[in-house]
Amino acid sequence: MAWEEYEVGEFYDEMFIAPGRPRPGCELLAERLAALPTDELTHRQNAAEVAMLNLGVTFNVYGDEQGTEKIFPFDLVPRVLSAKQWATIERGLTQRIEALNLFLDDLYNDQRIIKDGVVPADIIEGSPGFLPACRGLSPPAGVWIHVTGTDLVRDTDGRFYVLEDNLRCPSGVSYVLENRAIMKRTFPSVFERAGVRPVDQYPSDLLMTLQAMSPNPTATVAVLTPGIYNSAYFEHSLLARTMGVELVEGRDLVVDDGFVKARTTRGLERVDVLYRRIDDTFIDPRVFNPDSVLGVPGIMDVYREGRVALANAPGTGVADDKGVYAYTPEAIRFYLDQDPILPIVPTHLCRRPDDLKYVLDHLDSLVVKSTNESGGYGMLIGSQATEAERRAFAERVRQRPTNYIAQPTLQLSRVPTLVDDHLEGRHVDLRPYILYGESIRVIPGGLTRVALKKGSLVVNSSQGGGSKDTWVLLDGDSGGAYPC
Repeated sequence: MAWEEYEVGEFYDEMFIAPGRPRPGCELLAERLAALPTDELTHRQNAAEVAMLNLGVTFNVYGDEQGTEKIFPFDLVPRVLSAKQWATIERGLTQRIEALNLFLDDLYNDQRIIKDGVVPADIIEGSPGFLPACRGLSPPAGVWIHVTGTDLVRDTDGRFYVLEDNLRCPSGVSYVLENRAIMKRTFPSVFERAGVRPVDQYPSDLLMTLQAMSPNPTATVAVLTPGIYNSAYFEHSLLARTMGVELVEGRDLVVDDGFVKARTTRGLERVDVLYRRIDDTFIDPRVFNPDSVLGVPGIMDVYREGRVALANAPGTGVADDKGVYAYTPEAIRFYLDQDPILPIVPTHLCRRPDDLKYVLDHLDSLVVKSTNESGGYGMLIGSQATEAERRAFAERVRQRPTNYIAQPTLQLSRVPTLVDDHLEGRHVDLRPYILYGESIRVIPGGLTRVALKKGSLVVNSSQGGGSKDTWVLLDGDSGGAYPC
């Protein structure tokens, strides 16, 4: 498969500096791909998809008339990051998670950042993620966010920007693990020679993080799932299995004698730590949503008394609110007295009259997002919308300006992707995963999501996106690979 017809284009291409000229460190992969006959690459792609099917690597699309369960699309051309690039990402994410954790602890206790005028009180109180019932909470060791998935994007300058944080129930790490397992079988010689940092230690690292939340040296850990119809159920079951812990639903748990206990064939058994994969307001129907059948009545009382640990802590959603996101650089400076290592995307808050006017006047060049939606929904990419679509969206923004933010349209970086029988550039983002137990650890790599539709900037699986394996190279001394 020759590279002569591959178009680098005007975007930052992560494999090529110029047509036919691989970036340093990507030569081995480019050479190997070029040496493969077209039908061989296609054959390996098909084999990878069959492996995904056999492994049950799926996600659910709610409201899809053709059925809810889909095989998660996978592209076998990996994304490569150098040790130097990764070092900057790792430092930036460590800094960011430390500051966001302090931010959450402050918001639900002293609110110094509000009293000092750094963040407006109404933007916090108006956020659906801010839960007054969580005021005064004191999570074990002061850690609120034990598992984070922070979305990064890369612009034409090659620099990484934070697009958003996912601090409640971040999903996708199961695809990181399965993608890597498949890539090792697909390109074993290239993988070994490139010197790629491993990711398969994630389940054990996650278990250590969860166990560190309990003072009990023999803490019982369980994964709390909404059930088989949840979009990430495959991941819940995979993580429970690879950590060697129980996968439970709310109906399997009960508050008894001041503790959370699981119903088993041997009777009730105490649970010390719950890795909860249900939304905040479904955790306890006595405190939040009274109609919830997914949570455990009374669990918040047990949590407040320190008799069970929850990861992540309830109430963390306020810190990944798209409106609050605009203030995260100020939060880093306020709590750490440091400038952010990773910048955020410049953000206009439509709640501000001047910002609102600018947004409405420049809809054709901005991305406008609802602060209350995710997954690529409630969003307008002005440059790709029709005039009628822009007018309709503008009216929605005028009616409820506090519900919207706007950002410039970034020219997301691209990675070669197999399309039919040839390779084309497709836009990508990156979701690294960060664990916060006794210390903060960033798992090398993360989930590279790819917009499989030509020209699309939307990478979400529910909107036609797929994923790639992410290779973080060891440095030259340990792996023999040069920076890419």
